[in-house]
Amino acid sequence: MTIQSCDLNASVVPMPVSNENSAASAHSKAQRVARWLVSPSVLVLLLWMIVPLSMTIYFSVLQYSLLYPGEHPFVGLENYEFFLTDEGFSAGMSNTLILVGAVLAITVVLGVAISVLINTPFPGRGIVRVMLISPFFIMPTVSALVWKNLLMHPVSGVFAWLAQVMGMEPVDWFAQYPLSAIILIVAWQWLPFAILLLMTAMQSLDKEQVEAAKLDGAGGWAIFRHITLPHLARPIAVVVMIETIFLLSVFAEIFTTTGGGPGYETTNLAYLIYSQALLQFDVGMASAGGLIAVVLANIVAFFLVRLIGKSLTEKH
Repeated sequence: MTIQSCDLNASVVPMPVSNENSAASAHSKAQRVARWLVSPSVLVLLLWMIVPLSMTIYFSVLQYSLLYPGEHPFVGLENYEFFLTDEGFSAGMSNTLILVGAVLAITVVLGVAISVLINTPFPGRGIVRVMLISPFFIMPTVSALVWKNLLMHPVSGVFAWLAQVMGMEPVDWFAQYPLSAIILIVAWQWLPFAILLLMTAMQSLDKEQVEAAKLDGAGGWAIFRHITLPHLARPIAVVVMIETIFLLSVFAEIFTTTGGGPGYETTNLAYLIYSQALLQFDVGMASAGGLIAVVLANIVAFFLVRLIGKSLTEKH
């Protein structure tokens, strides 16, 4: 029995050490190094976000008026209550939703139509593409001034001249249709963005699939409905998502043209917060309004993008 046990022990050959442990150790070390390298930028980003948000929350619970710099009593949620019950809030909320919805409808519909049209080769297509995209690079203030003084001016504007040529009465856009004028200005500025994304997406459309549909007798509308539009579903969702985020904070166009008037007809939430802070000098009320606007903007953007993306995916 002793000899057999010795033979069994002698027959055991030591196995080579696996490289899995060393590979795992190297991977773990690389992860720790990566975290240390990324941590400074993440810390700066968190401070950049948390500090202003914390100060906004702090000011929103104080009666902080620039007219009384030495008095900042704690008022709790009164600023939120006053902002939500202010007559300008309902007008600003409705104007914001109308502005966002109208601009999205114009830019998406015209963006899809123009992208489909210029996808067909024709002489000078490159120049046309550049001209269609160029308005997006104009600053909002400059764009608003051009529309206000050169196009929509009731006396010397281009639209007034066209109305006189056709024997019609010129329209004072910013007095008679102020919100429609703002919508036209903002839509003109954001339409090139939609065209750029949708035009780029059209380049990846399967040409063989389109040719096969034509051979099967499909018309232009059928090809657009069953092939082109489902192909553009995701780019349209991206356009809606990005534009919604930025359109909820439109300010420069309103400030430059109408100043939120007449009355509250062109006042959105962004301009209402500005007027509370820098026209009425009520920092506490403006801070509460800013937090309310952030919450509402995230809710609207989330459901709008989810709804449109889901509907387009179902069509696909």
